Amino acid sequence: MTSRGWLTQERSGILASVNSLEVARHRTAIRRNDLSRPIRIARDDGLIGPTVSVFDYGCGHGDDMRRLSALGIDCLGWDPVYRPLTERVRADVVNLGYVINVIESPDERVVALREAWSLVEKVLIVSARLSHESRGEQQATFEDGCLTRRQTFQKYYEQSELRDWINQALRVSCVAAAPGIFYVFRNDEARQSFVAARFRGPIRAPRLRRSEVAFERHKALLEPLIEFITARGRLPDESELQIASAVRSELGGLGRALALIRRVTGRERLEQIREERSQDLLVYLALARFGGRPRFSQLPADLQLDVRAFFSTYNRACELADKLLFSAGDRESVEQAAKSSQVGKLTQSSLYLHASALSRISPLLRVYEGCARALIGAVEGANIIKVHRDRPQVSYLSYPDFEKDPHPPLSASLLVDLQTLRLSYREYSDSDNPPILHRKEEFVASDHPLRAKFARLTKQEEGYCLYEETRSIGTRNGWNNVLKEKGLKLSGHRVISLSAEV
Repeated sequence: MTSRGWLTQERSGILASVNSLEVARHRTAIRRNDLSRPIRIARDDGLIGPTVSVFDYGCGHGDDMRRLSALGIDCLGWDPVYRPLTERVRADVVNLGYVINVIESPDERVVALREAWSLVEKVLIVSARLSHESRGEQQATFEDGCLTRRQTFQKYYEQSELRDWINQALRVSCVAAAPGIFYVFRNDEARQSFVAARFRGPIRAPRLRRSEVAFERHKALLEPLIEFITARGRLPDESELQIASAVRSELGGLGRALALIRRVTGRERLEQIREERSQDLLVYLALARFGGRPRFSQLPADLQLDVRAFFSTYNRACELADKLLFSAGDRESVEQAAKSSQVGKLTQSSLYLHASALSRISPLLRVYEGCARALIGAVEGANIIKVHRDRPQVSYLSYPDFEKDPHPPLSASLLVDLQTLRLSYREYSDSDNPPILHRKEEFVASDHPLRAKFARLTKQEEGYCLYEETRSIGTRNGWNNVLKEKGLKLSGHRVISLSAEV
């Protein structure tokens, strides 16, 4: 049996013989109790839904297929071992999930990738295991990967290596969805829209400051307009708003409607929204340079309207974006931006902030962090971002109980080196003495709903002089020892004296 066993039933087999060694490909298919990580992330990103067809190329036992079908999603799959007779058909979304990393022939990997790509109508999901996942596994070097003790082949990738391999094989620019997962869009406008939306801050609609009869009378027309302005920071083109003709008929046009909205919300908040959305656009354009910034005519129509509304010309927008990108590469500029940040906890070497506050830091720091996110995509479970000031690195830290635990323990960290493009992963969930957080209010923005609660705890702990021994309190055991020595304990976000309970 030859090693080239992916594309047809006759050549697939269960054991592939390579240089007298047998590779048990069928053993790489595992049973799952829920959706696979690539499918789950694509669903969370809005790429998979009830109106989207999915084809799972290399579906193994078909667990994703069954679960998606149970959710009302049209899904079929093919596998050279478990479903070799299934027809390979075109679909909106094609999933090539952890397939290429188990194929021992480099040429055959490319063939599998291109075959999956040929079936794509909208987007291809490509995933593979990363280098840090190989730690602790018994394996022997084989070809350009290794053989596991189960006699299966594994090719472990660096994130940048996987990205470059996809781009070269398909001659496209893929988008990092998460560590080890990439999206390849069939339509470049769809790719640009997806990436631009990633760098758009959360929607915070302006509050109504005063009541006005005219606003109340036309509220049904004005509320959709407010939603659009909040999302885009500008007035819509009439083609972008279904009720535009009704607004024109009832109020005399979008401009007059905006004047009415300003009277009840205040000009300041609307100007702030405009500034926020223009910054979002600059961050996107700055980072778009890495994948080849599109020409103005290649931008989606809504982004073209954004450019004209905020910067008048595309050249002006690109000039400002380039200036921002180059500043993000200057250590002194990053240092000054971190020191002057109104959001986040500043330490000697880094700026820490909660993920919910990311859009509140300066555009320069957003681009700095965005360079890491462009490489790795979204990091599941990471809710604290560490922007290193002393070296070109960004870390993504996971504190699963940040809201509930007064001093949550660190579960995992992923460090992105912007110079080497390498990732370093560290697990803390099994640690007996993990690092913990203090002063949680410093990580979040001023309007975070729990900030006051966090701040009250900090003030109470300061009153008990719990922060004096800084070397001891950074880990869970050290912190608990300090509490015990002072005869204290925590009940939720409150400090309680043990003597008071007696």
